[in-house]
Amino acid sequence: MGILVSALLIGVIAGLRAVMAPAVVSWAAGLGWLNLAGTPLNFFSYPVTRWLFALGALGELVNDKLPKTPSRKIPPQFITRIITGALSGAAIGASQQALVSGLIAGAIGAVLGTLGGAAFRGWLSRTIGKDLPAALIEDAIAIIGGLLIVSHV
Repeated sequence: MGILVSALLIGVIAGLRAVMAPAVVSWAAGLGWLNLAGTPLNFFSYPVTRWLFALGALGELVNDKLPKTPSRKIPPQFITRIITGALSGAAIGASQQALVSGLIAGAIGAVLGTLGGAAFRGWLSRTIGKDLPAALIEDAIAIIGGLLIVSHV
């Protein structure tokens, strides 16, 4: 898979679950799947970074199911997804000397993932008749998709 496609797809994951993208990228860097040594994003490989992002991703998985959780399309949520998608895409790009291109691809992917994910979950919720199963399916897509992306960079 090309580096820019990987960066775009990790951005899509950020659009589904904002913290999942940096969490899987951080674990990939820590496990040596992504070489970020000598780049400004080497902090992704630090153990503390991996655990903080993992805790954030776990918290997001829980928070997403709460009735008062706001839409991912409101400005603070949307902007957060663009930032985490861009940062995650930049890290993937930086592993192949394409930091800026990866950043742009990750941001674009986050926009696509935010809008497409909201539409998909809405459709799935209406089809199933309940939101919780749709949310859990979206969680699985974000987790499995994120792991597949970073394991094939």
